[in-house]
Amino acid sequence: MPQAAPRGRYLEVAGKLRDRIQDDTTMVKLPPVSALMTEYGGVSRTLINRALAKLKAEGLVISVQGDGWHVVRAGQDSRPLDERMLDVFAHDALDVGSRFPSESNLCQRFGKSRTAVRSALAQLEGAGLLKQDPGKPRVVMALPTDRRKPQ
Repeated sequence: MPQAAPRGRYLEVAGKLRDRIQDDTTMVKLPPVSALMTEYGGVSRTLINRALAKLKAEGLVISVQGDGWHVVRAGQDSRPLDERMLDVFAHDALDVGSRFPSESNLCQRFGKSRTAVRSALAQLEGAGLLKQDPGKPRVVMALPTDRRKPQ
């Protein structure tokens, strides 16, 4: 990578990543930040994070906790996983006391890692929508106030 002014270097990396995303229409996930640091000439983590923040602001990528950076394609649901899981209540016609789908089912359903699914479930549990007792499946404790139709 040619030397550029330090303040504009992240813009250069963002441009190269943008081109890569647009050229590879099958790309769904970016390499880890550490790999991008090496790939772009040993640049700092801060520089890569600034470049990714720029692409996020443009709506090209999203950060998924526990699962890295993902490319957003037209027509793709880019809401956070915990918000997308709210659709499960309506889609599966769940009521208070119903069993919520298992972690493995949700991993397959949303194409996400167990870490990302667990994080989203923890947010739903924190909101008082779900509860899990040790050794038992998650149970619906309350319904979301916005019972949207599934997308």
